[in-house]
Order: sequence, then C-alpha cells, then structure tokens
Amino acid sequence: MKTLKTIFSLLTIAIFTISCSGDDDNGVSYSEENPLDLYLSASGFSQKAVDQKNVGIYEYGFSFKPKVTGKINALIVKIPDVNPALRLTIWDAATKTVIKSEILNVTTANVTFEKSISPIALQKDKEYFFTINSDDWINRTKSDGSAATYPITAGNIIITGYAFSESTAEETVFPTNARNTYYAGDMTFKFQQTE
Repeated sequence: MKTLKTIFSLLTIAIFTISCSGDDDNGVSYSEENPLDLYLSASGFSQKAVDQKNVGIYEYGFSFKPKVTGKINALIVKIPDVNPALRLTIWDAATKTVIKSEILNVTTANVTFEKSISPIALQKDKEYFFTINSDDWINRTKSDGSAATYPITAGNIIITGYAFSESTAEETVFPTNARNTYYAGDMTFKFQQTE
C-alpha cells in the first residue's frame, strides 16, 4: 500500500508540473500575429502591385510601435528576384541603432520565405523600424496614387510610417526618406504578445 501511495504522489506531482510548464508566466498563451495584410488593407496599398527588379540598392521598410509587450519570433519576406544574402534588420527608432540583423536565402522569386529566429523582445509603445536591404521589391500603391494616413493599426502593431535610404549590399543605413504614397515590400514578421 505504501508503494501505491508513493506512485500516486509522484504521478500527481508529474501531472501538475507538466500542466504548469506549458503556460506562459501569466497563465495565458497568445497567438502570433503577422501585421502585413492588415497594414496593406488599411493603407489601401493592397490595390496595386508592380514588381521592381535590380533598380538600385536601398534600405527600406516601416516604423512601428507594439500596443503590447511582446516578441518577434520569425521574419517573412517575398521579393520579385532571387537573393542568397537578403538582410533584414530591426532597429531602435529613437537611437537609430541596429537591434538585430538576419540573413535570408531567397531561392525563388515571388515566393514567401520565413525564417524563425531567436525571439527579439519588444516593449509596449516603443518605436522600432523594420527594414530590408535590397535592389528588388514589390511596389504597392493605391489605385489612384493617393497617400496613406499614418499611423495605421494592424492588430497589436501600429505602423507609424514608411521610409528608405540609398545603401549598398555591405552597409546597413537607417532610412530617412519618408513616403506615404507607396510601400515597397513585401517584408513582415510574426509578433507574439507576452504580457
């Protein structure tokens, strides 16, 4: 009988440990979000898309603020050409410093590529910039060519603007030329709320 009680106690502890280890710190698990489709729809930049290939190297992308504390778990890109060393970068927008850069091997044009990364922690209401370094992009505009109005809310991500800077394949340059009549892409990320 003592052996049976010991086995029952160990089994109870194991079940409790397993059930608790699957939860986040606050007991809630949040789904990942990809803000790109909501951003393109809300801005109107989903209306017209034209491939641009080999037209000069730029560092381009969008600035954003998370509405909640969270993390980026993966980077996603689709461009109209092959690029074995496509660099994507997350910046601190206030200090214009690189938080992290990742290289993606884009082996097929106009196919979405995703790379899981070590999570990048993001603070609620802090502004970041997400860029790509490339001479290829999908130029997205409204059908009538009019401007979008920022900020644009896309789930738990607020897109605060789009900008670019001339660059080279070797250098990472913070984008300073803001535009609101188009979006060059497609690049995005998977964001997950953590608290």
